[in-house]
Amino acid sequence: MTDKPQPTRFEDLDRGNQKRLLLRAGHLLEAESGYRSGSRHWAQEGEPRPQYDPGCTNLTQRRLTKVAELSALHPDDAHQLGLAEVSERTLQRWSAAWQERGIMGLADGRLTPVLRGHRSISSEITEAIHAVHAECLHRSRVGMKTKERMIHQYVREKHGATVAETIPHYTTLSKVWKEWFGPEGGRQRYLRSAAAVETGASVVTVTRPGQVLVLDTTPFPVKLRDDVFGEPITADLTLGLDAFTHSVAAFRLTPGSDSSIEVAMLLRDVMLPLPMRPGWTPEMAWHYPGVPAALVTEFAGHPVAGRPFFAPETVTSDHGSVYKNHHLVQVARTLGVVVLPARAMRPQDKAACERAFGGIQSLLLEMLLGYRGRDVADRGADPEGDASWTLSEMEHLLATWIVKVWQNRRLDQYAPAWDPGGRHSPNTLFAASAARDGIALQIPEPSLYHHLLPAHYGKIHGRRGVKVGGLWYGGNHPVLADLGPLPSTRSGRHRGKWVVNRDPRDCRQVYFELAGEWHTLPWNGLPAGRDTPVFSDARVQQVLREAARAGMKPRDDTELLPVLLDLIAAHTPVSAWPSQMTKTERVERAREVARARQADRDRAHPAVLTSPPAARPADLVRQNREAVGAERRRRREAAVPEMPPSPALLGEDLQRHSFFTLPDDAVESETAGGTR
Repeated sequence: MTDKPQPTRFEDLDRGNQKRLLLRAGHLLEAESGYRSGSRHWAQEGEPRPQYDPGCTNLTQRRLTKVAELSALHPDDAHQLGLAEVSERTLQRWSAAWQERGIMGLADGRLTPVLRGHRSISSEITEAIHAVHAECLHRSRVGMKTKERMIHQYVREKHGATVAETIPHYTTLSKVWKEWFGPEGGRQRYLRSAAAVETGASVVTVTRPGQVLVLDTTPFPVKLRDDVFGEPITADLTLGLDAFTHSVAAFRLTPGSDSSIEVAMLLRDVMLPLPMRPGWTPEMAWHYPGVPAALVTEFAGHPVAGRPFFAPETVTSDHGSVYKNHHLVQVARTLGVVVLPARAMRPQDKAACERAFGGIQSLLLEMLLGYRGRDVADRGADPEGDASWTLSEMEHLLATWIVKVWQNRRLDQYAPAWDPGGRHSPNTLFAASAARDGIALQIPEPSLYHHLLPAHYGKIHGRRGVKVGGLWYGGNHPVLADLGPLPSTRSGRHRGKWVVNRDPRDCRQVYFELAGEWHTLPWNGLPAGRDTPVFSDARVQQVLREAARAGMKPRDDTELLPVLLDLIAAHTPVSAWPSQMTKTERVERAREVARARQADRDRAHPAVLTSPPAARPADLVRQNREAVGAERRRRREAAVPEMPPSPALLGEDLQRHSFFTLPDDAVESETAGGTR
């Protein structure tokens, strides 16, 4: 037990002792002021009594009168009321304690005795209990009976049999174990991990939207089909949940595993108003009171859906590599967001987001074909064969369901503290907060997309431009031509280098900022005319590895284009693709197309966001063939700048070199004249 106990409170007393203490306070106040309430403004009927009238008596007379009155009580009644043996000195002591501690100054210490702990738990037994607890964390899970035997063994071996005889009963040990270490109902590995982590002492009280945004990623429990080949794929669902209103402020559905660029764009989506999509009904539009929909539409430039948008102040996430890399640190610094990671092995720090995943799964995803279940043992016979939703269709379904269902669903266990029994939804909570504090209509500029991209530092090299990720960009761009090979004016760690931002989902171009204006620098290897199919940074590294393995030492990026096109798609008919490309290659290609499509939507203004049609394999094959043909034609023309003369016919060549051909008369006369 601690040597510094907390002061006792009136609520610590049971109901009978509270009545006795109030009766004692009434007698004291009557002796002090003449009124049992302590003031003439709350005088009871018949007060003040003549012997306690403050206009006719002094304080000493009233105290002596009160002592005589209490002494006249029957001894049993006085003892039952706690008023036995009251003297003038007792009343003086009560008066001083009343001024210092209030009503608890009149309480007898015997009413709220200080807990002394278990007297049978000596220092030796305390040492044994802590030693057994540390040992049980290391071992497999055992019962309390086994722990009791281990305590007996420790005391007997460490302190002797005499001390072992003083060990209390099993019930006392069990009670002490629960008081000190809790019930320990979790799994053994979780208890061991939790015991190794220091518990944080900071507490965050959420009082407004945007104060805390909870981020988390989970494998999507529904098998989807990609938009290119129609193959079953897995995806990750990244969710951004407002901790105050429990609104799903933004989400990202990424084929494969997500990366930091998806998280950065999700934070940007939280700050942008969601545009109305084709087919959405009018009740899904903005309808929050306090800010008219016409005003929000004017600020956004397009009709806005009924989903809150705000600038987050604090972001809470787990300790995944996606949320702890250098790019997210740069994004948090750009947005002015404080990153507050959850404690290790403490999922309750973001329990609202975990519960949102479970709600989305039970309310929507379990009804869809291709649902995989929570466990492999609970999985259906063929979830991949049942998959019927494409990635774009599922993204549209989730967006529609969140705006139409989740934002209007009643919050039972997450009702606000100021109205725990009321009927509230994420929309009504945001509306109440908007009416109380207002809404900051701060819609970020379109250039925020470029600021959130990963930054690369490099120098400008003559006609080749800048090198980012192993590729050269902007070789013939006029902006770089005007700058020339001059170094940047930046000092410090990146002295003399220029900053270039690149979207790792689409490496066909990079972005260069100069004097507040952003310029797009294309890849030097892009052919003239039609666009090259999209490729990501992972594909770039694969291209460079393939080129090095083939013994190529390219001096120009144009030599890498055939290698890139061979990796992106096979030059065969569409019907032969499944036999030429493995499933892994098809999934990687579909993931690149989906991520590049998402990058295009992020670059575009929200007002023009539409659902692009899914790319067909035949279109991709045609684009690849045309790109390869145009590149080969350009290289042939570059190798032969002038048209060569046409070769002679076979008959003419034979006649010119044959010994049996008679010469013409003109040739014969010229030959004869020359011999004279």
